[in-house]
Amino acid sequence: HIGVLDFRFIQSTPLINFMGRLGVLFLLFSLGLEFSVRRLLTAGPSIIRTGTIYMVINMAIAILFPLLLGWPIKEILVVAGIMTISSSAIVAKVIVDLKRAANDETEIILGLMMFQDVFVAIYFSVVSGLVLAGSTSISEIILSALIALSFIGGFLFLGHKLVPKLDRWLDIPSDETFMLVIFAILVLVAGFSETLHIAEAIGALLIGLVLAETEHSERIEHLIVSFRDFFGALFFFSFGLSIDPFGLGGAVCPALAAVLLTLLGNIVSGVWAGRKASLSYRASLNIGLTIISRGEFSIILATLAKAGGLMTSLQPFAALYVLILAILGPLLTKESRWVYNRLRPLLRWPKLPDKRKLRN
Repeated sequence: HIGVLDFRFIQSTPLINFMGRLGVLFLLFSLGLEFSVRRLLTAGPSIIRTGTIYMVINMAIAILFPLLLGWPIKEILVVAGIMTISSSAIVAKVIVDLKRAANDETEIILGLMMFQDVFVAIYFSVVSGLVLAGSTSISEIILSALIALSFIGGFLFLGHKLVPKLDRWLDIPSDETFMLVIFAILVLVAGFSETLHIAEAIGALLIGLVLAETEHSERIEHLIVSFRDFFGALFFFSFGLSIDPFGLGGAVCPALAAVLLTLLGNIVSGVWAGRKASLSYRASLNIGLTIISRGEFSIILATLAKAGGLMTSLQPFAALYVLILAILGPLLTKESRWVYNRLRPLLRWPKLPDKRKLRN
């Protein structure tokens, strides 16, 4: 987020903005590679159950908040996405850094991430259709939604059927040629999705989901990681450049209010989902705290709002909101025991065993 520190000596930003757009493509493409279509379909009803609990609670809060502020409908839909979707990258890193991969709650957390990824593909497609296509009437909104859903369903169905052919076509010995082919496919699909008034990032996510089913998925992930990190950093940098630091002051109160509501919604939905899965209160609280962080999807939605000519205050709001939760999320997750002990008397949760006694 260094761009928000006002590097105004950069007078011409088209190249940085273009590379930032590439960053969005690589971020979503890389995410798609982590979850194949088959894995999403066979993940089981537990993901649907916990994901639905999370989405209903947090989406309701995220819609009511801008509605009470009197914001227009398109802005409400964008803010709802900004406040609802967790950062998969931050969540995954926190789990690894805190060595919680083997914890009971981690399977639920990863399931929630998968559910959110599917939700993002649908929600982002519909919202981008409304924002970019300028749909205003009910019939236009329904048409945009149908086009988006048809594109997603048709693409995934066709892609799934073409996996054996893709395995043969991508059997290329040279890494350089292989990457050029992957880049060409990525840009082609992203460009085609944009012609349908669906965000190019969704095309990148979908082609990632399809290629994740091929026998070349690990090779693609290995070769793509450096491009993702480089262009992903430029995406956040370009977003920072687009924000006037002197305009952040007006976004402080809405951002802080949104942060508090997000903390409440995530803790409630996380504990509820964990208890439904028969986890302890501590493990259930860990779910809510781990998924608090917001990141790439929130920034992408704010960028989409700018492209659609929506309220200019959305970008500084998203920047502050994401920055606060990107710092607060990992910190609260690390100190989850302390948070549990603060909430325990209020909620009458059982006392945790003493760490020193466990060591002895």
